[in-house]
Amino acid sequence: MSELKLSEEYLNRMRDLLGEEEFSAYLKSFDEERLYGLRVNAAKVTPEAFPELVSWDLKPVPWIPNGFYYEGTERPAKDPYYYAGLYYLQEPSAMTPAMLLPVEPGDRVLDLCAAPGGKSTELGVKLAGKGVLISNDISNSRAKALLKNLELWGISNICVTSETPDKLADVFGPWFDKILIDAPCSGEGMFRKDDDMVKSYEERGPEYYSEIQKEITDQAVRMLAPGGLLLYSTCTFSRCEDEEIICHILGNHQEMELIRLPLFEGASGGIGLDGCVRLFPHKIKGEGHFISLLRKNGGGAERTAAGSRERSRMEPQGKRASALPTELTDFLALMNREFDNSRIMIKNDSVYYLPENFVPAKELRYLRTGLLLGELKNKRFEPGQALAMTLHAEEFKQTISWKKEDDRVIRYLKGETISLTPEEGPVKGWCLVCVDGHPLGFAKGTGMALKNKYYPGWRWL
Repeated sequence: MSELKLSEEYLNRMRDLLGEEEFSAYLKSFDEERLYGLRVNAAKVTPEAFPELVSWDLKPVPWIPNGFYYEGTERPAKDPYYYAGLYYLQEPSAMTPAMLLPVEPGDRVLDLCAAPGGKSTELGVKLAGKGVLISNDISNSRAKALLKNLELWGISNICVTSETPDKLADVFGPWFDKILIDAPCSGEGMFRKDDDMVKSYEERGPEYYSEIQKEITDQAVRMLAPGGLLLYSTCTFSRCEDEEIICHILGNHQEMELIRLPLFEGASGGIGLDGCVRLFPHKIKGEGHFISLLRKNGGGAERTAAGSRERSRMEPQGKRASALPTELTDFLALMNREFDNSRIMIKNDSVYYLPENFVPAKELRYLRTGLLLGELKNKRFEPGQALAMTLHAEEFKQTISWKKEDDRVIRYLKGETISLTPEEGPVKGWCLVCVDGHPLGFAKGTGMALKNKYYPGWRWL
């Protein structure tokens, strides 16, 4: 076994959970190198085409259609394609919950403990721009990282909140078709990946987190519409955080039923509760995870059309724009995309495009309400970085695309002014800058140069 120090209490728990023979195999997994994974953004590039775009040695994650292993010596976070939102770096087993929740375009989806965004980005792709994704994290600082990842991936129909589950439940009521809870947990499944998880475990173990998980799941059931699905997951092994939480839900909410999840190669069933999925590092090429799916049967409160029990509580935070400013309509005319003016909201000179049939609740702390189109400034409109990431190159009337090897790609990502070649220029006005046809952000042409409009907070360092 590696030098990782695991307490006798934990080792005894795992021995009791697995049995002596399997426990030995589990311990041997700590002598193996951790695995690195990335998940392809299928809204921007197909999983079949992606390996041809990069020089890395990629191997498919067997149970994730758009997941790949890469070597730990590679640096995929320092690649222009990462800045184009073509993939997300994620441990392979952690890709499983979002894959197993059957989200359909048009669904109302809640990712309740969403930061840093690994699950939400995949759920957003499944929605294909229809319906709404509410991504929440109680930590405001973590919610900011969540927002960046969603916008980097080009997910437009989002609202990012930083609220407690009970506050959300009070506002929304039984509104959501699908809810994902990747619950805060003791992290036993990530010990091999992250030594700090062991230190945290010694301070706060399974019993501490199980009480939090019960409260979170109780509030989630309140927000699930009749017929809706709730997926619960953790990255830990303890039964009191896994199967016993499912038993808590079933025992306290008679309208909930367990839906059997299919097992795939290397996956194990629940321990003492059939129908769940467990992932162990000695059985799959990945770390540890637990996943369970439940459905809310009919009956109970009706789902409200506005997402709240009281329509008056969903008054908009900003004003809907009936007559749009000329500078905004002039810019929108540069895009080969239709916008529904009734969904455009202007608040403090920021222009948002709201998800369909959604009105932001005034009681909630939003980091983002829909797609930030840009800002109105002194009779001109400045398009936002998030808007650029939702576009395909053919959707903007003026584009510049460079090969990834062109040093101007990195210079653009660093915020520099870019000179154009005689073949490329002159360029006047707004331009969408791309790498190999994949949008990176906006620039403004001044003739033979591009004034850089890449968002400063995202710059290549």
